[in-house]
Amino acid sequence: MNKNIIVGVDIGGTTVKIGLLKDDGEIIKKWEIETRKSEDGGKVIDDIWDSVKATLNDLSMEQDQVLGIGIGAPGFIDGENGYVYEAVNLGWRNFNLSEYMSNKSGLPVFIENDANIAVIGENWLGAGKQANDVIAVTLGTGVGGGIIAGGKILNGTNGTAGEIGHITVDLNGYLCNCGRKGCLETIASATGIARQAIKLIEDKPTSKLATIYQKNNTITSKDVFELAALGDEDSEQIVSHTANVIGFALANLTTTLNPSKILIGGGVSKAGNQLLQPINKYFTKYALPRVREACELRIAELGNDAGIIGAAYLVKKNIIE
Repeated sequence: MNKNIIVGVDIGGTTVKIGLLKDDGEIIKKWEIETRKSEDGGKVIDDIWDSVKATLNDLSMEQDQVLGIGIGAPGFIDGENGYVYEAVNLGWRNFNLSEYMSNKSGLPVFIENDANIAVIGENWLGAGKQANDVIAVTLGTGVGGGIIAGGKILNGTNGTAGEIGHITVDLNGYLCNCGRKGCLETIASATGIARQAIKLIEDKPTSKLATIYQKNNTITSKDVFELAALGDEDSEQIVSHTANVIGFALANLTTTLNPSKILIGGGVSKAGNQLLQPINKYFTKYALPRVREACELRIAELGNDAGIIGAAYLVKKNIIE
């Protein structure tokens, strides 16, 4: 029987995205299940495998057709050995994820950090166009990142390479979840943009942002971008400041890595050119000219599918290639 199906899994804090893909990355079927966090990591993995088996059954596919399983998981991960040192959101610590899933499914299993598999997917079939040197930043609730250097994803000594969200950009800045102050994440994430808006509302209670806040009892990064698009100066100022900080951090990173592509993804990147143009402007201002000339900034293209596609590529790379 032809082994040409790959299972791609992207484990998030609230949902797990799962896909059955062909070995060229085409998605046959994709779906989501709830992430059942409980006393041990096994529950999540059991749920995933049960769901995969049921779906294979529904599609009249045999388990023998499956080449392997690729998994992206949050936290600090040793991809070589399939080991999760720690995934705070899931309550995992020192969990041999690939061994557990492999014993359960009888299939080869390969794992990577969730931000890294999104980069791998995006570089394989999305905006990266299979470049050898890539920096990817995901601007969502937090700020994630991943780095491909010389065609390989960087993990570093203990799984912390590419944590772009924790570059310090303001020594006197906001406290970050990591316990330090002024990380990129505290400004450039959706949460960080909303926080900037709240600060502005406190200083300017008659602003348009304040009007929206009073009406909805909350303010989001989306509100900020929508108002900025309508020419609201306060919102434009927040977008510009955010882009400035991101451009500055990326310019410093490129001096170390000299990439040909920087990919910007995550929920905040849905603002598209409205965000990309100012980031590009500030990146150009701060970057070393020779580094800048070789580097293109692009918005990621695969959206939420990047993770399952990257997970499938892990299997393809490790088994086929």
